[in-house]
Amino acid sequence: QVQLVESGGGLVQPGGSLRLSCVISGIRINDYYMGWFRQPPGKQRVLVARISRTNSTIYQDSVKGRFTISRDNAKNTVYLAMNNLKAEDTAVYYCNRHVGAPFDWGQGTQVTVSA
Repeated sequence: QVQLVESGGGLVQPGGSLRLSCVISGIRINDYYMGWFRQPPGKQRVLVARISRTNSTIYQDSVKGRFTISRDNAKNTVYLAMNNLKAEDTAVYYCNRHVGAPFDWGQGTQVTVSA
C-alpha cells in the first residue's frame, strides 16, 4: 500500500519561505513522475510542480522562479522549496504521482501566507 506523508507547512508572512517534504512508502519513487499539488480554500486541487524520472521539472506559471521541486530517491522523498511566498499561495499542499492514476492522497500540509 502506498502512503504519502506531507510535512513542512505553516504560517508565514508574505515574502517568507518554507520547504515542504513528502515521504513516500510502498513504492520506489525513482520509477515515477512526482508532483506537488495544492488546493486553495473553496477551489479545486491543481498541479503546482512536477519532476520527472530524469529530474526535468515543470511549474505552474504563478510559481515559476519562486518554487523549486526536487527529489531524493534514496530517501524516497520529494521536496518543494517555496520562496517569496504570497497570500495567493495559501492552500493545502499534497504530493502524488503526476503521470497515471494518483495514489491515495495523503493528509496534505497547510500553508498559510498572511501578515
